[in-house]
Amino acid sequence: MHQLAGDRLAMMTSAAQYGDAVRLSMGPKTLYFFNRPEHAKHVLADNAVNYHKGIGLTQAKRALGDGLLTSEGDLWRRQRKAVQPAFQHKRIARQADVVAAEAAALVERLRGHVGGGSVNLTTELTTLTLGVLGRTLLDTGLGAFTDLGHAFEAVQDQAMFEMVTMGAVPTWVPLPRQLRFRKARARLQSVVEQLARDRTKRDEGRLRADGPGDDALSRLIAAVRSETDPRVRGRRLRDELITLLLAGHETTASTLGWTCYLIDRHPEVRERLRDEATAVLGERLPAYDDLQRLPYTSLVIEEAMRLYPPVWILPRQAQEEDVIGGLRVPAGADVLICPYTLHRHPAFWDAPEQFAPERFAPERRGERPRYAHIPFGAGPRVCIGSSLGLMEAVFTVALLCRDLELRKVAGHRVVPEPMLSLGVRGGLPVTVHRAG
Repeated sequence: MHQLAGDRLAMMTSAAQYGDAVRLSMGPKTLYFFNRPEHAKHVLADNAVNYHKGIGLTQAKRALGDGLLTSEGDLWRRQRKAVQPAFQHKRIARQADVVAAEAAALVERLRGHVGGGSVNLTTELTTLTLGVLGRTLLDTGLGAFTDLGHAFEAVQDQAMFEMVTMGAVPTWVPLPRQLRFRKARARLQSVVEQLARDRTKRDEGRLRADGPGDDALSRLIAAVRSETDPRVRGRRLRDELITLLLAGHETTASTLGWTCYLIDRHPEVRERLRDEATAVLGERLPAYDDLQRLPYTSLVIEEAMRLYPPVWILPRQAQEEDVIGGLRVPAGADVLICPYTLHRHPAFWDAPEQFAPERFAPERRGERPRYAHIPFGAGPRVCIGSSLGLMEAVFTVALLCRDLELRKVAGHRVVPEPMLSLGVRGGLPVTVHRAG
């Protein structure tokens, strides 16, 4: 319980030392930890119907409600069906120019810090990913909502606090953390209500002309229109939008932050990335077809997600009794699949602590089981926005390495922050330099 409160990654790493199927007693709860690819496949894919969202995500419902990330059963299937078209391959391909423009804007903002003091890269990456999210999935700008990142930090902090304390602290107790959460939740609700109002007015005008948009926001509004109770309709739309805002920017910002950190630690990787970006792009912005022409950039991002997976843990709760890895899992038990430890399992990864992008080269992919690498989850609940996120990461890394060098501020200690996604505690301060 001490590790759960202070260092959740250390808790999972120490659990892995006891084996691949481990039962952990934690106060009134018992956690079941599984750490092999076949275990992940069973829980997340083969028998996914038996495993609902679990510890951590359950607590996040106070802010996210029954959005796509936390809902179950028929409601989840309807929600997924409603937004799935916004993430189709052809539509994502059409967003490439928007993603490239947002990545270029990030480079220009950072270029303004060349020769100056440090800048918090985490903040800049959050601005980038919210910008991409707004323009590609919501068909609107989010520049007026610059405080969204801080609001989501408060929401995640509260969810982790409730998980650690097992709900023993009443939510009405006016602790500073809980007061920050209430303020953040109210702010998020205000933002999504404003987005929904603005889009409803706009789509009503479009219905008389070209019809509603094909973005996720328009599709969500259309999906809840059949709800006869306006309170239910408003709650469903609010839950989905808050979830989309969180999941749509958080994981990609995490991936990019850790990728930049690892590139800084490995100058030879940065040189290869710069050479590839210069040879493929020249002075222009990337286009969708360039994803296939930037293979080393993709390898670097895959390796960064192996060492620091944006979805670092996948908590589930067993609905019926099951057996996994020879260990009996009773109904109602909390089950943990941890990509962070699975991605470092020595049985499936050579020198697992080393940063080695070449391990993801096409000719080496057959060396390990499919479910040994699951940075976006797996099975029916795999991250719906992974393709958009990967395109955003490839474009951003290519442009950053072509034009700039980002160096961690000397002496700053980088510590992983395992919240709903795996961030950097306190942000990542860097100094900005011209490439070469």
